[in-house]
Amino acid sequence: MTDSKKIKRTCENGHVFEKSSDCPTCPICENERKPVTGFLSLLSAPARRALESKEIVTVEELAKYSEKEILSLHGIGPSSLPKLRSALQEIGLTFKNN
Repeated sequence: MTDSKKIKRTCENGHVFEKSSDCPTCPICENERKPVTGFLSLLSAPARRALESKEIVTVEELAKYSEKEILSLHGIGPSSLPKLRSALQEIGLTFKNN
């Protein structure tokens, strides 16, 4: 296994962190902005950012999309779908039909 060389970085908010990838996201900022409640709080940061980038921040907005459309977003994987389905079912909604 190859050792990944971590690079020390500082985000625009002054947080110092190390990363081995080119991803510019500050893990400290990301942790601070993670919702405490709601369906977005159940998701990984990449999945949450994917939905937020499409302004899908409520379950009602999520119901306007099909599973296929949601899966096509960069950052959403198959493991996110059960969590999203459950959030929709809790209030009597489903994904839009394909």
